[in-house]
Amino acid sequence: MIAERLIHPCSKLATTRLWHTTTLAEELGLGDADEDDLYGAMDWLLARQDRIEKKLARRHLAEGSLVLYDVTSSYYEGRSCPLAQYGHDRDGKKGRPIIVYGLLTDGEGRPVAVEAYLGNTGDPSTVSGQAEKLRERFGLSRLVLVGDRGMLTETQIEKLRAYSGLGWISALRSSAIRGLVSEGSLQMSLFDQRDLAEIHSPEFPLERLVACYNPLLAEERRRKRRELIAASEKELEKIVREVGRRTRSPLGKGEIGKKVGKVIGRYRMGKHFILAIGEGTFSYKRQEVKIGQEETLDGIYVIRTSEPTERLGAEDTVRSYKNLTQVERAFRSLKGIDLLIRPIWHHTEDHVRAHIFICMLAYYVEWHMRKALAPLLFGDEELEGNWKIRDPVKPAQPSVSAKKKKARRLTSEGLVVQSFDTLLEELGTRCRNRCRIQSDPQGPTFYQVTEMSPIQKRAFQLLDL
Repeated sequence: MIAERLIHPCSKLATTRLWHTTTLAEELGLGDADEDDLYGAMDWLLARQDRIEKKLARRHLAEGSLVLYDVTSSYYEGRSCPLAQYGHDRDGKKGRPIIVYGLLTDGEGRPVAVEAYLGNTGDPSTVSGQAEKLRERFGLSRLVLVGDRGMLTETQIEKLRAYSGLGWISALRSSAIRGLVSEGSLQMSLFDQRDLAEIHSPEFPLERLVACYNPLLAEERRRKRRELIAASEKELEKIVREVGRRTRSPLGKGEIGKKVGKVIGRYRMGKHFILAIGEGTFSYKRQEVKIGQEETLDGIYVIRTSEPTERLGAEDTVRSYKNLTQVERAFRSLKGIDLLIRPIWHHTEDHVRAHIFICMLAYYVEWHMRKALAPLLFGDEELEGNWKIRDPVKPAQPSVSAKKKKARRLTSEGLVVQSFDTLLEELGTRCRNRCRIQSDPQGPTFYQVTEMSPIQKRAFQLLDL
């Protein structure tokens, strides 16, 4: 099921049908397996999830290492699984229950453990359980947990302080950054020479704060805000005209409020307007002062950590936080066309948990395959090696070799560059033919495997097969 998730992700019933179109089932000795056997295997795997995750942790999580953690959700089809609840929808599937799951990876984004939660579980409430898992189940006495600002809230950080040897890295919310500006701890002059600076604040006495400024990010946020404000004004102006036209049957305050609420909900720019709604009247006005205050913070973000300087410098602190993109990449693969973790159809809680674990293990295989096959893929092979020397604030720039590969669409060996999906398709074109000598129609049959193409041969070399 793990292999099939990589090759052709589908339902368990469809998996048993597809096996007979390839040699996979035969090579694994599973030619007679049916759907019930697959569900039995899922039960067997779930009973061993804890043991498997412990082995992965021993292999990939050393004492004092970074551990990345993030949470996402996937929508559920059906009503039978108790995990499926209505909660914060991340998939844009309104009106459907969801299942929440959290993923732990090492500092490079290699998955180590996954856990499913009720769909109405808040992200921060999962942190304590994961910290307990890392300390008690995986036996790590020293580690640094990295989570985003929505995950590691003040409440959760206070709980983490109780764990001796457990450090953390996160980021401040915009409201906290405004507080730093108000108290004078954060000023734009800090970025005259460099794009990051370590600052101190009495509001965060037990932490180190690393303030960063990215002018490209500032311009992008400013542009996006202006576009959203303009789009909001366009829709609000329509409401003003409609209210003005309705003289014989004026719109009530509630009706106007609903129309305005839809606009504010769509563009999320309500804080930048002063709205006046009455019986048959409506007007709005920009809050120019507030908009200007927010623009002064564009491009600024502050990373916070409990780690002392001797263990983690300012630049490495920023790099470590930005490594959370590795977990986001895992979620994109899990939820996208690669592994198709969603929609979830399984009826029982155990089968849902096993399905999510299978998808994690499939991504574990994919992670290693992508790393090994990098010379044949579009990704930048030098990006990881340059991690320690490039500017942690500025966007990563492609290497010369990556630019050349992208421009020529060829590898250094002259092979056509592939995406991971197209390379798997290419590897899947190798066939095993059943043959019989033409001069002896009643003679024995034998199998002949087609010769490998140059790109197949190179891929098998890189995979050490």
